[in-house]
Amino acid sequence: MNQRPSNLLDEALGLDQVIEPWPLRGRVVAIEDQVETSGSFVLHHLVKRSLSPNSSNVTIFIAFSQPFSHYDRILRKLGCNLVSQRDNSRFFFFDMLKLQCPDGDEGITPEGGLIALYGKIHKTISALPEISWKNVSIIIDDLSLMEVAANGSSDYVLDFLHYCCTLTSEFDCSLITLNHEDIYSSEDRPTFFIQMEYLADILIKAEPLATGLATDVHGQLTVSIKGQNKVSNFHFKVKENVVECFYPGRSRGL
Repeated sequence: MNQRPSNLLDEALGLDQVIEPWPLRGRVVAIEDQVETSGSFVLHHLVKRSLSPNSSNVTIFIAFSQPFSHYDRILRKLGCNLVSQRDNSRFFFFDMLKLQCPDGDEGITPEGGLIALYGKIHKTISALPEISWKNVSIIIDDLSLMEVAANGSSDYVLDFLHYCCTLTSEFDCSLITLNHEDIYSSEDRPTFFIQMEYLADILIKAEPLATGLATDVHGQLTVSIKGQNKVSNFHFKVKENVVECFYPGRSRGL
């Protein structure tokens, strides 16, 4: 097996050694970013790692932010063909964009939306061979847009996330979410945002540099793992077909 170049994000998450069994199995991973420092590249990276040719991992991707074509285009640049993975039943894509109707009566309700979505996720995992359950990743690309689609009901979103967390116990799969930290004031953060930080086994924060904008650095990543005293912190630069992660003061990816 060819060894991949070392990557600081992989090292922080334990993905630098083996990809199967999936190192994130049974864990909840919360990614938080800010408007000027998107953390979506972390999602793309985890999808690529999950769908490595050397593994039998399965990804269930719940999209509130972008359509399939958007992610397929980005992952192709990273060397991962989502169409092929979908055809091989390793990538399941749930397009939830059509449910974002906050001004009408078609938004998500407990009966017609999130509960039905949870049922589809549970059914998808249950239909897989039992040996694959622990290698499943459930990825939600934007919790804030899930709240919009739920007509602003944080309680519906919180209930759904709790249901998904039970899947990590039932099937030993992983749950990975992305949310935007700075779209809420510190006093108005919804309950599900606070709960995700509490439930997360791993918290990844993408933030601007403390020193301000820089041409050769796009931001900094902080990776905190519950139960470990070590916190990983490094800078990153997003390129078209790769993300370079490096320690402050270094100019190339490690």
